[in-house]
Amino acid sequence: MTTEQNTDAAQEGKLYRFLLKVEKVGNALPQPALMFLALCLFVIIFSALATAFDMQAVHPVTKEVIKPVNLMSAAGLSSILTDMIKNFTGFAPLGTVLVAMLGFSLAEKSGLLGTVLRSILVKSPRALIIPAVLLAGIMSHTAGDVGYVLLIPLSAMAFHSVGLHPLAGLAICFAGVSGGFSANFIISALDPLLSGLSQEAARIIDPQYSVTPLVNWYFMSVSSILIIAVGTIVAKKITLPFLGEYKGDAERSEPAPLSALEKRGLLWAGIVAFVLIVAILIGTVPESGFLRNPTNGSLLDSPFLKGIIAIIFFFAALTGLVYGWGAKTFRSQNDVTNAMQESMATMAPYLVMVFFAAQFIALFSISNMGLIMAVHGSDFLKSMNLSAVPLMIGFIILTCVLDIFIGSASAKWALMAPVFVPMFMILGLAPELTQASYRIADSVVNIISPLMPYFPLILAFANKYDPRARVGTLIALMLPYSIAFLISWSILLFIWIGFELPLGPGAHLKYIMP
Repeated sequence: MTTEQNTDAAQEGKLYRFLLKVEKVGNALPQPALMFLALCLFVIIFSALATAFDMQAVHPVTKEVIKPVNLMSAAGLSSILTDMIKNFTGFAPLGTVLVAMLGFSLAEKSGLLGTVLRSILVKSPRALIIPAVLLAGIMSHTAGDVGYVLLIPLSAMAFHSVGLHPLAGLAICFAGVSGGFSANFIISALDPLLSGLSQEAARIIDPQYSVTPLVNWYFMSVSSILIIAVGTIVAKKITLPFLGEYKGDAERSEPAPLSALEKRGLLWAGIVAFVLIVAILIGTVPESGFLRNPTNGSLLDSPFLKGIIAIIFFFAALTGLVYGWGAKTFRSQNDVTNAMQESMATMAPYLVMVFFAAQFIALFSISNMGLIMAVHGSDFLKSMNLSAVPLMIGFIILTCVLDIFIGSASAKWALMAPVFVPMFMILGLAPELTQASYRIADSVVNIISPLMPYFPLILAFANKYDPRARVGTLIALMLPYSIAFLISWSILLFIWIGFELPLGPGAHLKYIMP
């Protein structure tokens, strides 16, 4: 063995030892539901200690003294028992996510979303295959697990079929699906989930504050273009040269072309989508549109924004139904109801987590600990005299570190939002900005974290083309994308802050205390 090979082996050994430590720490963490149960107990005990030590703060608006509420007192325990059901059923993300998922379930189970993604790959010429794969990966966020389970192996197959290294196709698609997880041109199920958690956290400071699923839409749409551009550069300059020519034993095969039934289903779904888009434009573009505010014609406080989840539901459900009838993937009414029931069954882990997360956020608010911590935390940050950009840099770095150990976007945001959203609001930063910063950091680490739920599946796909591929192989392929996305995406956010651009409809960067 040469000196260079010895060095490589030593470096690989260090990498694996580090990864084993990361895996050990991550596996030691409890499941999200149990983590929030433990946090509930912590808040209850902490509220009693805070009361005993007379911890308090001055409300930044009313100037009233905020004192902790002892949840271990008779009144506190009574509140825990009587409000438990209300905390769960009134939790903002619960209804919005479930309704959106019911609509997406028909679009996914009918095969519409998978067919759209496959058609992008089949029809893409070799010269455009890299941006096409990245685009398909980004669009797959509306389709749940389809991006991981279907699109990534299809991309590897597509690259192999045109004479490119299949692991390059796998890595590029993985970068689009998971590294650009929050970027999208259209609203996905993630938007109502995160916005609901942001709204619950914002109401610790402002009980009337509203965060709609569209609050990051402008920024995430532009982010999609950024991810495609940066991903294409990394693929051409680093991934393809690094992998070189494929010399493995896997036989070439091409993604199956669309069948006549699938083409008919797409045509029918396209017609329905066109009609729905025209109806939405008629309702929103004219000042007298039926989806605008009937009093002042505004879109900011309108049936369109208030009913965006219902619109998403009908759009996804109707196009999915029509595709299913056209492609004959739905042959009876039982197929339709079964698709929706199967989708709800997959939400069981989410429902369990949400129950305990809802109790944690409610207890955090009732005890006044969230407000007290926000005031003291904001006072400390004020003393450092930091502007929005360095604050967001620190927040993004912290989120990246946590993302290595806590893979769930919703669990992590349910943990972080009640602390950071109110704190930054007191500093004059809107919840929409905090949420956008979180989404950047949550996305870019996914592709290099061995604790990401789909990481073993991606490694299994890689082993089809290279049996020697291991965790370090996949991380080496994905690290350039992770670093490039983190730097470029953060710069885009700082440019957005510098020009004070709205992040979405009615979503500004600054928050002015009432």
